[in-house]
Amino acid sequence: MRVKRRIWATAAVATTAVAGVLVFEGVTGTSDVPDGIGATSGPVRTEVHHDALKVSADGANASLRRDSTEPFSMLGVTWTDPSAEVNGTVEARTRSVPTGDWSAWLPIDTEVDGRTEAGRPGVRGTTEPRWVGPSDGVEVRVSAGKGTTAGLPAGLRLDTVDPGKVSGSAAEPAAYAVDAPDEPPADPTDTPPAPEDTPSAEPSEPGAGETTGPAAEEPGPSATADPPASTEPTDGASPSAPAGSPSPTTGPTTTLPPALPSTAPKPPIVTRAGWGADESLNDEAPDYMATVKAVFVHHTAQTNAYSCADSAAIVRGLHAYHVQSNGWKDLGYNFLVDRCGTVFEGRKGGADRAVQGAHTYGFNRETAGIAVIGMYTDEAAATAATTAVARVAAWKLGQYGFSPSGTTTLTAGADGTNYTGKKFTAGTAYSFGRISGHRDGFNTQCPGTRLYTQLPVIRTYADGPVAGLTVKSVTGAALSGAKYYTKADITVGWSATTPAVFVTRYELLVDGKPVVSTAGSASSAKATLAVGTHTVQVRATHRSGKTSLSAAATVVADRTAPVFSTKPALSLRTGTVNTTAVPLTLRWKASDAVLLRDVRLTAPVARTYGPTVTSASHTAKSGVATSWRTTAYDLAGNSAAASVAGTPVILQESAAKKTGTWTTKSSSSYLGGASYASGTKNASLTWTFTGRSAAWVVSRASTSGQAYVYVDGVKAATVDLKSSATAYRQAVWTKSWPASAKHTVKIVVVGTKGRPTLTTDGLVYLK
Repeated sequence: MRVKRRIWATAAVATTAVAGVLVFEGVTGTSDVPDGIGATSGPVRTEVHHDALKVSADGANASLRRDSTEPFSMLGVTWTDPSAEVNGTVEARTRSVPTGDWSAWLPIDTEVDGRTEAGRPGVRGTTEPRWVGPSDGVEVRVSAGKGTTAGLPAGLRLDTVDPGKVSGSAAEPAAYAVDAPDEPPADPTDTPPAPEDTPSAEPSEPGAGETTGPAAEEPGPSATADPPASTEPTDGASPSAPAGSPSPTTGPTTTLPPALPSTAPKPPIVTRAGWGADESLNDEAPDYMATVKAVFVHHTAQTNAYSCADSAAIVRGLHAYHVQSNGWKDLGYNFLVDRCGTVFEGRKGGADRAVQGAHTYGFNRETAGIAVIGMYTDEAAATAATTAVARVAAWKLGQYGFSPSGTTTLTAGADGTNYTGKKFTAGTAYSFGRISGHRDGFNTQCPGTRLYTQLPVIRTYADGPVAGLTVKSVTGAALSGAKYYTKADITVGWSATTPAVFVTRYELLVDGKPVVSTAGSASSAKATLAVGTHTVQVRATHRSGKTSLSAAATVVADRTAPVFSTKPALSLRTGTVNTTAVPLTLRWKASDAVLLRDVRLTAPVARTYGPTVTSASHTAKSGVATSWRTTAYDLAGNSAAASVAGTPVILQESAAKKTGTWTTKSSSSYLGGASYASGTKNASLTWTFTGRSAAWVVSRASTSGQAYVYVDGVKAATVDLKSSATAYRQAVWTKSWPASAKHTVKIVVVGTKGRPTLTTDGLVYLK
């Protein structure tokens, strides 16, 4: 038989309790609300549908197919006996409302212990609920698995949940009501990331209560009335009073326990009113504990393929499923976190009170449960989610004077086994991390292998010190080897793996002393250094008060410019001569008191030379005065400029004074189209000029002879023009002087035996 229950959830924050239970008021605020989220308005209708599964004759399989259903977005399979288990597999596929397509078969987690709130009327064994998004068709199949002798549990049914939408809106609420955080709203580090359409976590398993057998959850330290009669309706029944209507008070009420201050700031938390909880579903008083010694981290909803805009609907679906499908008195978790980092209040009683939840079988007492919405078996949780978990854990544990690191002892409320096979005996104390995973206290994969491996990071986030603190850059300085060099102010940039929300401040230290203090959201700071060598570090202070220090960077402040110990100078060099490209050598020598970086030629061409380079080959146009401008830079950025100018001049062979016999030769390969050739011994050519460098230009071949070169009347060289390959316009001999002056260059034919002839193209000098 198909049963449909319709629930109306309102945004009311005041709930009147039945006899002997307390009246409490939820606290709402408006600060640090994620973008696009505001307070709910009007009732939120939630519908839960129950459909019995058809079991095969051998009892090993069960199934159900509905090609048309009422809309739903979450589903799960339940059965009558909460202590029974499905040892095989549960799978479902659904038809999407937006696309009309059927999904692939989706596995449904069966690691929930149905004894979580055993002893309550209507408590059932259940799978995890799975969020599937808006759907209107479903098929489910259950198998006992090979080798299973127990068969399937009795009373199998499919439960589908429509979490409803905010009244007057086609989508989720425009905003949530939130508990105001402890920090000022203006602090940008306390604003959670805006919801976005990306996947996140997996279903967290509601843990079990503290006792086995007929008893319900262990009572908290405060007195509560006997549980009311079951609110489970008969088939086809609907609530006798509208949702949100106050129940009659037939006895005295108790006051809320105090909300204790914490050593850690309170994060923004979406209240139950904010996500549209239907308080008429669970009108029993919360159970309060004296302390919270540890938190257990879970995952839930079995998929990361959800939009954070759907997070409130997922929480409403979990609430309805836990209460109406599982038969629990409320949501099992104390807090839920979506992948965008938004925190939702779970089990009622006050987020800032020690409310006993139902999340980790045997260890619900003195603990709180935080469930990350999503599946983290194969995928890591987003930083926004792990940051939110760490913030909640630090705040909640800090209310009772505990740091999030280290261990504590918890007394088992029931016999059990954890994921690694460790056995627990009721009444015995066991050691747990202050932040533990569900699998540490119960035999489950929850919170998923990837999220479980992130718990050490979450602990460090929550308790400090700031991790991964590194100086990333020193802007305004040049790095050479292991040192930075600067001539002015520097900007030091840093990074840390711990999110900024956990950092109170950063300090920039110079030689061990703080010179700048910044907010925890900062990632850089400026400083002015005195001349000399300094160590620069960054110190971070975690909200816990713990400090961490980056490795030191060495920064040298230098404000002295380099010097040209040898000013730039030009000289002619050997090579091929053209009227547009006379080969030159530019020489210089620069140095710096600290460390020279480079020398840059800026005109007539741009070149950069390393600190050890002292010369470079260039060319220049003949007959054109050219200025060669250079600048030397040190590592700090100080600079010094120097320049030199020169004009190459080509003197044709016809400009020389001749002795002996010379023959004129014509060819386009010669400078000016002509040259002189002579094989007469002692024939000579003499050029007179005023300049600082000279180069003799010739043609060369295998038959070319030799010449003597005289400078200012003194023999300077014997030059052999023989070459295996013919070459024209070759500067084969050069001579330079410190300054420009009048000089004569004379060439004399040697008359070499067998190859006496030489051909000359003239002389080039630099003025």
